Amino acid sequence: MTATCSRPTAITARNLQLKLADKVLLDNFSIDIKAGEVTALLGPNGAGKSTLLKILCGEIAPESGDVAFFNRDINDWPRAELARHLGILPQHSSLSFAFTCKEVVELGTMPLCLSRQEIEQITTQTMHNTDVTHLAQRLYPTLSGGEKQRIHFARVLTQLNQAHDKCILMLDEPTSALDLAHQHKTLQTAQTMAIQGAAVIVVLHDLNLAAQYAQRMVILQHGKIQADGPPWQALNPTVINTVYGWQVSVHPHPIHGYPYVLSSS
Repeated sequence: MTATCSRPTAITARNLQLKLADKVLLDNFSIDIKAGEVTALLGPNGAGKSTLLKILCGEIAPESGDVAFFNRDINDWPRAELARHLGILPQHSSLSFAFTCKEVVELGTMPLCLSRQEIEQITTQTMHNTDVTHLAQRLYPTLSGGEKQRIHFARVLTQLNQAHDKCILMLDEPTSALDLAHQHKTLQTAQTMAIQGAAVIVVLHDLNLAAQYAQRMVILQHGKIQADGPPWQALNPTVINTVYGWQVSVHPHPIHGYPYVLSSS
């Protein structure tokens, strides 16, 4: 992957509509996601964040609307080809087989054309990058929730090794089970992917983590966008109060200067 100055559009979604029973999950929803930046999807529980991610990656189909990757309709991508360019880390990954952690990470090489030596090199590097090298020979079912999350992150990074200049990384609450250090390390890795040219979409609940690592913040409520822009624009106290039902104040971080949200209730 190589960084680009023009930030081409990686994902185009137009007029997405989805209802479940009487609840509108996405309401005539349109969005463009640029390569080379981290886009954070935020909002209260049930706002439509994970639903949007599932539609964008093709896991579920909308009632109407279209999704395209790099100006090519998602349905026109052969599955094997798409797997080399789109990596997805879901909230929960079900795997009960007694694989070693290294074997789980190696599953990410399935769509790739690699020799055994290359597989060894890539999995070793991605496990190092996600701080799971010491877990390589552990049986996956014996891990904690956070350790499992990091193993699957390593698997997804491995899968994207041959994405080149068409790389999309989708992360659904990737920090939910992680300790403080690994929350930041995971988002730093995502940020590095974006610097190298990937389009990164991450669903988060922590507004401050999003403000620190995302170039763009999209705040959803009832399947609609309530705020969309860089952190200082999106984190408007009035918008946050309306969307979350909680009074906050927003201040510059004392060291780094990004907006920092504090409860004022």
